[in-house]
Amino acid sequence: MTQTSSASSAQARPKSVPLWRKWLPYLSAVGSLLAVWQLSALFLPAYLLPDVPDVFIRLFGSMNDAEFTDGIQSSLLRLAWGYPIACLFGAALGLIAGVSQAFAVYLRSLISILQSIPPITWVPFFVILLGFGNATIVTVIVIASFFPMALSVLNATEGVNRTHLELARVLGANKLQLLTKVFAPESLPAFVTGAQVAFGNAWRSLIAAEMVGGAAIGLGYYSRWRGEVADMEGVLMSILVIGTIAAILDLVLLEWLKRRLLRYRYVKTGGAE
Repeated sequence: MTQTSSASSAQARPKSVPLWRKWLPYLSAVGSLLAVWQLSALFLPAYLLPDVPDVFIRLFGSMNDAEFTDGIQSSLLRLAWGYPIACLFGAALGLIAGVSQAFAVYLRSLISILQSIPPITWVPFFVILLGFGNATIVTVIVIASFFPMALSVLNATEGVNRTHLELARVLGANKLQLLTKVFAPESLPAFVTGAQVAFGNAWRSLIAAEMVGGAAIGLGYYSRWRGEVADMEGVLMSILVIGTIAAILDLVLLEWLKRRLLRYRYVKTGGAE
């Protein structure tokens, strides 16, 4: 009996996937992109497409350049302000729509109208209204990442199990309890999905807003300025850093958060996590 129980416990424990198997697809994707870049550089002049090693050497040297590193810090700080605000605001309104049909129709109509407007087109408006700098860019980030988060949670509230909802009402749950005990737990997967989609919108809008004149410092501004002086190494270095930071935040930080919040989806009996 003891041996049977031990065997069952061992089988139920998730087997850890080797680290190299988790990272191999990402490393393969990066390697293929670098290979295409380097092969293309063999057929083009260096001033049009520098070699991969030259750009990496420039990148390592720029780590001591205060202008470049301050630009990275400024971009990350703006993202740290705008992205969480949009996620929380979008999730809150999406959940409220679950308990109010009239508000759900209003919110969906508002999203359908405003999300068709590219976020970057708001930059001139907010530059006039708020001036150049962080306020304008953070506002654009919030606008860009609010819609996917709100829409994701809104759709999730509409798909909440009606049996759970009716049972909670029979037991006397008020609207606040419905939000916290029924809608919020069942909308958690949608919240995570919406957060990942919202991050992509937030990061792209941040860089674009910095490029079109919303700020005088940042990764987007640095890339535009390098392009204006025909510094192709600087442009490619900026693109490399922008892509690397986005990949780290999305594939590492947000993926880790998703697995922590939705751990039950990744644990399989007798399988791998």
